Formats: sequence, C-alpha cells, structure tokens
Amino acid sequence: MEDKNTLTPRQIRLLKKFHEEGKTIEVHTVEKTQDELAEELGITRQALSNHLKVLKERGYIRTGRGFIDLTDKALDLLGEKKGDVFVFVRIEPTKRKSVYEAIKKINIKKIYRVTGDIDLIVEADKTKLDEILEEISSLDGVKETITHIVLEVL
Repeated sequence: MEDKNTLTPRQIRLLKKFHEEGKTIEVHTVEKTQDELAEELGITRQALSNHLKVLKERGYIRTGRGFIDLTDKALDLLGEKKGDVFVFVRIEPTKRKSVYEAIKKINIKKIYRVTGDIDLIVEADKTKLDEILEEISSLDGVKETITHIVLEVL
C-alpha cells in the first residue's frame, strides 16, 4: 500500500492545492489549465505535467481537458473523509426567495425544496461542512439549520 512517503513533497502540495481549490461535483474537481497551475505553483509546465502523470498513474487524480479530479485515494491520503451531509433549513416565510437564490450560489451537491416543518434540505459533502454551515446560517432570513451526517448507506 502506498503512503505519503512514496510521493514527493511537491506532489503532496499539489494534492493539497487541488483539494483547497477544487469544488465538489460528486468528485473533488479543479477546473484550471495546467499553465495556470504551473504559474501559481512557481514551476514549469513540464514539471507539473510530470507530477500529474505520477499522481494519475498512482490513482490519486483523474485528468481531462480543463479539469483535475481528486480520487477517494487522494482524499484519504490528505485525511479528508468523504461523506454525505444533509442540512435541514428553516427560513422566514417572507425571505424564502432571496435565501433560495443565495443558497444556489453555495458550493453544494443538491438543494431540495420540501414540505413540512422545514423549507429546504441541502445535500453536501462533509469535507466542506463548516464553510457551508457558516454561509447558510449567515444568510438573512435563515431561522435554523439542523445537520445530519450520513453514517452509512444501507
């Protein structure tokens, strides 16, 4: 089993950068060109390409035209535990439309408008839970959030 010792510090730094800047769309994705990444990291495009090749061969990333996906293996190596979270949101009735629009701009998986005691169910990845809760709870009109973390899928 490979561990952090089989990757160079630069490769670990690349994985961390991708995690920090990536957005979750079922996978953790970075949508930047290799030229942009090389410039931001202060390395040549060729050096970046070599590191990406190693990370891809070892199963830490998937790449395509204009994107880099972190795999579950990379998230495990970085200590990021992937998993689903559901946040139930209660909203003041007069502010629902503005809250709906604001929540649509947050980096989350799905938003469900529901009936009953709550107004929305927000589905997100728990690696981003703190920032998502902070953004939602700071919205004018949000009365309450209730968080449920998925333990396992049966």
